[in-house]
Amino acid sequence: MLITIFAYLMVIVFMVMIMKKWMSPLSALVVVPTIFTIAAMILGIANKGTLGKWVLAGIDTTSQTGIMLLFAILYFSIMLDAGLFDPITKKMIHFAKGDPMKILMATAIVSAAVSMNGDGTTTTLIVVSAFLPIYQKLGMKLMNLAVLLILQNTIMNLLPWGGPTARAMAVFHVGANILTYLLPGMIISLLYVIFIVARGMGKKERARLGVTQMTDLEIDALVKDDDPEKAKMKRPKLFAFNGIMTLALIALLVIDSFVDLGLPPLLLFLLGTVIALLVNYPNLKEQSARIGANGGDAVQVVILVFAAGVFMGLFQGSGMATGLAKSLTTIIPQSWSGYWGLIITALSAPGTFFLSNDGWYFGVIPVLREAGLQYGFTDMQMALASLMGQAFHLLSPLVAFIYLLLRLTKLDMGEWQKATAKYAVVVFAIFVITVLALGHMPIHVAQ
Repeated sequence: MLITIFAYLMVIVFMVMIMKKWMSPLSALVVVPTIFTIAAMILGIANKGTLGKWVLAGIDTTSQTGIMLLFAILYFSIMLDAGLFDPITKKMIHFAKGDPMKILMATAIVSAAVSMNGDGTTTTLIVVSAFLPIYQKLGMKLMNLAVLLILQNTIMNLLPWGGPTARAMAVFHVGANILTYLLPGMIISLLYVIFIVARGMGKKERARLGVTQMTDLEIDALVKDDDPEKAKMKRPKLFAFNGIMTLALIALLVIDSFVDLGLPPLLLFLLGTVIALLVNYPNLKEQSARIGANGGDAVQVVILVFAAGVFMGLFQGSGMATGLAKSLTTIIPQSWSGYWGLIITALSAPGTFFLSNDGWYFGVIPVLREAGLQYGFTDMQMALASLMGQAFHLLSPLVAFIYLLLRLTKLDMGEWQKATAKYAVVVFAIFVITVLALGHMPIHVAQ
């Protein structure tokens, strides 16, 4: 019982520290769970084990993601230095003609398309690299870019090869046909983000900045980079090579989601980074300069990923995660059993926010599933219910790649969470209403 109280207190303290800006994410991810775990060990309520063992186990779960992030950031940073995204930026500004609304809607569309690869890190790097120069040159709010990107990635992450749906399929023993049930809500949500959220943001940006009617010559002047150092790094003659290599890399990432090619993202980005350096900057001094210039951003993100591993390792190893999971089933009255699908739906929002997908699907869900089967709910119904809260999952400080997004856009986590949450609530409602309206999940099962 006491370990469960510790679990809730730790989560609350952690979130308060982040939201109130009393601690940086790095400090909170390490200090808060360490203090609570040591206290639990002193009181004798923690599982048997050591801090070191639990921390290493947690870091082990995030190590591949961290290393992959390192090379992914380096790869796309090198592509940005080489000027791969310059023509894209130029064409988009020509298309928008200084209209913020067109740029925002384009951001939403491209974010959805790129998110089909199922990887948030890749999506962030590609979309931000392509659109950041446009936003900066026109003075647009970077908050809008970060909000639209995460909303679209949240929706597309429900594809069968995405992380949460793949876990739900494994736990509930359902097939890829779950996409059939999710697709209506996904389509409506995507249209909502493009035509309502992005359009609404566009109206506000139009009112603030106006629509600048620019000639082609003026647009060319706008996108022209006068920095001689940056000009030296550009490789316009290698645009075709860099573009084909990047598209091939993304294609392999997507294909590997369907068929195991034996080419994990870590290996693909490692090879891509090495090839990009050898082709674009064959001189050893230039290679060292590019790694040195871009390595700082990569390392800061990777450190946060490992810190998230420390948090989860201590949370799960100490027994706090298990205590929290069991408490969720014991506090629900027996008289509510007929509404178990809605209960799982309601729990999925805080569950996927405060826990990793692994913690939610492999820690909490098995307990909820056993109870639901006894109450007459099917695996597919509960699988759908468990995925509804994914609308909020990518707002969690435990999601590794959001630190990359915040780093690139230089946004504060608390402010970004608040700005995104109001739209995430609508996405959550769309999914719940769609699943219920189409009869894929019953509101009540007679007991």
